[in-house]
Amino acid sequence: MATPDPLEPADIDFGADSSEVARRLIGVTLLVDGVGGRIVETEAYDQQDPASHTYTGPSARNAAMFGPPGHVYVYRSYGLHWCMNLVCREAGHGAGVLLRALEPTQGLEVMRARRGLQDPRLLCAGPGRLAQALGVDHSWNHRPVQPPTFALRWDGQPADVLAGPRIGISKAVETPWRFGERGSRYLSRGFGRGA
Repeated sequence: MATPDPLEPADIDFGADSSEVARRLIGVTLLVDGVGGRIVETEAYDQQDPASHTYTGPSARNAAMFGPPGHVYVYRSYGLHWCMNLVCREAGHGAGVLLRALEPTQGLEVMRARRGLQDPRLLCAGPGRLAQALGVDHSWNHRPVQPPTFALRWDGQPADVLAGPRIGISKAVETPWRFGERGSRYLSRGFGRGA
């Protein structure tokens, strides 16, 4: 599939609060070395948030999350899957956005080979699947989100964004910092009735 045209560079202020960045990323196309798609699901995390990796302060594992903003923080979930976050706020704060799901649009055959499956709905539905499909592992930790490796593009059409509780966590589960595109078939999990 060809890149949608025209796509403008997305104007994302990574210095903003993580919840704002997480919401603004919905509907933005993310490409990693030309492979990727439309971001349809994100989650925000902040240092004051007990569910965040940064809640107890800097460590060797979470150092990338403390900045500078506009960089990548990659961690392994449950010892199995790499997960990719985009760092937000000022350096030293410890905030970021977990990328939970993409609607794949570019490089589908590459993603299918990396994931070992054909169904486009399952290629990037979940943070571990997304990172694997994009070829992201720990070697991407600390990298800046900028060309030529990364591209963030917007088609000019605002997304209809839903907000709800985050999933897969045990603390601060009521915080409505999970964002998704209403009606998307590519979410990792739905938002409930009418979504």
